[in-house]
Amino acid sequence: MQLTNDQKKQYKAIAHNLNPVVIIGENAISEGLMNELERALNDHELIKVKINVGEREDRQEIIEHLIESTGATLVQKIGKIAVLLRKNKKPNPKLSNLLRQQHN
Repeated sequence: MQLTNDQKKQYKAIAHNLNPVVIIGENAISEGLMNELERALNDHELIKVKINVGEREDRQEIIEHLIESTGATLVQKIGKIAVLLRKNKKPNPKLSNLLRQQHN
């Protein structure tokens, strides 16, 4: 999914106050982590992921793997934080960061 600059700006603004819901450590990616990432994307649609891996190239590889595996879109990457977006066909208004922001 390609995002326009206006869409990216809007999603970055929403994500600004979010805390990371998935944290990837030195042990990298496990099946349990991928299940948690899938659940978070289904529930919240727009999430922050913290990647606690030392090298920039390694973090970039992990982000690319997450995007390929989940079908999410990278909204923003700053340091060890990546903001991912995957819209849900039937979002839960109580959990979706996108829907909750619209109602504020």
